[in-house]
Amino acid sequence: MLIHNNFNLKALNTFGIESYAKYYIELNEEVEFKTLLTNSVFVNSEKLILGGGSNILFTKNFNGFVLHNKIKGINITEDSENYQIVKVGAGENWHEFVLWTIEHRLGGLENLSLIPGYVGASPMQNIGAYGVEIKDTFHQLEALDLNTGDKKVFSNNDCNFGYRESIFKNKVKNKYLITNVFFKLKKTPILNTSYGAINEELTKLNILKPTIKDVSNAVIKIRQSKLPNPKELGNAGSFFKNPEIDAEKHENLKKVFPKLVSYALPENKYKLAAGWLIEECGLKGFEINNAAVHVKQALVLVNKGNCSGKDVLELSNYVIQKVFNKFGVNLEREVNII
Repeated sequence: MLIHNNFNLKALNTFGIESYAKYYIELNEEVEFKTLLTNSVFVNSEKLILGGGSNILFTKNFNGFVLHNKIKGINITEDSENYQIVKVGAGENWHEFVLWTIEHRLGGLENLSLIPGYVGASPMQNIGAYGVEIKDTFHQLEALDLNTGDKKVFSNNDCNFGYRESIFKNKVKNKYLITNVFFKLKKTPILNTSYGAINEELTKLNILKPTIKDVSNAVIKIRQSKLPNPKELGNAGSFFKNPEIDAEKHENLKKVFPKLVSYALPENKYKLAAGWLIEECGLKGFEINNAAVHVKQALVLVNKGNCSGKDVLELSNYVIQKVFNKFGVNLEREVNII
């Protein structure tokens, strides 16, 4: 294993922000982590686990040890009549894994096509799109304690999944290195096409009896039409969570803003479309020092060229304040700020 000093992370985060790690190492196998625990510099440094860099914003250099998780492998560990359990290395590319499941006719992840990042980050964030979340197919994961190297298995219940939330974003944040994630996927898929524009896209293609591949293709087309390619325009996808409010506040907002975009939730709550709120504040295309609100999808903040992480953070603060001033609703960042 080669430890790099003063390592530039610009190519390893989808915002394309220049930031330097005091120490950087690429981890390809679990056994390598045991070796790291004998390194006094690693043991005594602040640590950051980096995956695909698609949900992170660097606002400064990282004065510690960046561990780039590149553990690979896809294996079927259980095969029953109705489902298969698939073990996936945390360093596998998420979208490529979704395509693997489709190729093997396993349903459950097709709505999550084209989401950037690595598999290891999917349960941390409980990633979701078009009516589907990771918790719906997640079986368990394996992780190593960053201090002892001991392996721990987290079940679905152990992860305390919520909306873009898990135990790894709060209670055990920065305490574990996720090495493998297990998914329980159906051999006879139950398609979820009612959310968003999937049905509309399938109708355009004149597909009356869609397969999981058809759904995946529709999702890919929708995402490509709305979201910028990080390779062409630096971004981290959705920068803000869709806020949840109670029924009373929803009713009051509807009176003032009849076109309010919202979705009913259990327990008498509603989810608001953060992109709509931002757009209604007239912020599409608004920019600060080349950090901008995307002109097609206001939920996305972009790096138009050599902006700093602080510029993006300042822009996000501005957006949050504008939305609160107009709607009395607090936006919460989905992206991890370093």
